[in-house]
Amino acid sequence: MVASIKPFGSARFFRQKLAILACSGIVLLGGCAKQVEKTEDIRPVRVMKLESGNIDSVAEFPGEVRARYESRLGFRVGGKIVARKVEVGSTVKRGQVLMQLDPQDLQLAQAQANAGLKAAESNRDLARAELKRYQDLRERNFVSQAVLDSKETAYKAAQASYDQAVAAYRNQSNQAGYAVLQADVDGVVTSIDAEAGQVVSAGTPVVRLAQTGEREIIIGIPEDKVDDLRSVSDVRVRTWADPERTIPGKIREISPVADPATRTYTAKISIPSSAENVKLGMTAYVAFAAKSANAAMRLPLTALFQDKSNTAVWVVENGAVKLVPVQVAGTAGNDILVSGGVAPGQTIVTAGVNLLKPGQKVKILGEEVAMNESARPAPATRTSNDAAGAAK
Repeated sequence: MVASIKPFGSARFFRQKLAILACSGIVLLGGCAKQVEKTEDIRPVRVMKLESGNIDSVAEFPGEVRARYESRLGFRVGGKIVARKVEVGSTVKRGQVLMQLDPQDLQLAQAQANAGLKAAESNRDLARAELKRYQDLRERNFVSQAVLDSKETAYKAAQASYDQAVAAYRNQSNQAGYAVLQADVDGVVTSIDAEAGQVVSAGTPVVRLAQTGEREIIIGIPEDKVDDLRSVSDVRVRTWADPERTIPGKIREISPVADPATRTYTAKISIPSSAENVKLGMTAYVAFAAKSANAAMRLPLTALFQDKSNTAVWVVENGAVKLVPVQVAGTAGNDILVSGGVAPGQTIVTAGVNLLKPGQKVKILGEEVAMNESARPAPATRTSNDAAGAAK
């Protein structure tokens, strides 16, 4: 009888291993279930304190420096351009030649008129001589009065033909002179609309000339501000080349009709002719300044937060922020004027507004530096005894 051998020891060892693994898993799970402590989220922000007062409400618009009087010059006769004497930007004097036409046809017409004038002059002289002879014959009663009257009529007709020929010759002489286009005033050439070799008709603009002297700024005013700005008398002009210098301006003209492309109203702001370093074509900025009737507070544009359909700001109280709706009263340069919702003395966040939420703790930038400076120990002062000891 063969006895069967059971793997008793192996099964027992296997169960012990399972128990050890189970205990290890429980220990690991217990370690993973340990919670990590959360740190409080404190956002650094920049702030400012509100101040109240009657602030200048300023509306500023970009524009271009132009001459008040600008002419589009053209030839008074048609023809082919044979020469152009100026370039864009050229400074010209009155009487200076700008362009020339081919004068050949005009000179031929002038010669024809001159020949007609000489023929009319000869006919007039002949009619006058005959009239004088017939007057002498009439005194001697050799001819009748009717013959003398016909000679007088012939002389008058010859004189009229001569006068007509003189006028035609002068007209053709003027036409020949119109082949040369001259500047009628001192100015600057701002545009050239035709080139040599081009055939132009009479009156076609070929050169644009800006008269030196009075200048103005051309701007476009939105339709919602036209009526408000008509009565503003404090107008200030700055150029992009010299933004620190302010030039006084005056509203000369505001168009009654909006521009069909931009939907703005063109306004012309005149500036003194004595303003230096203001050249044609420069970029300029026109500011309309007016005292606000009610007290308002000035805020930078970065302080505004758009909360759905309302405009709001973040107010700092006890180290946390809260969202407060405000009423915008207008603009003052690059700042916004606020007339309600906040009070003078409150601390407003001016940078980092899009990263905040109600009740969030904030850290004001700049306070730590001030605190560190104040916490530094003052340098020790040396007494007279210490100084004496050091000297020894």
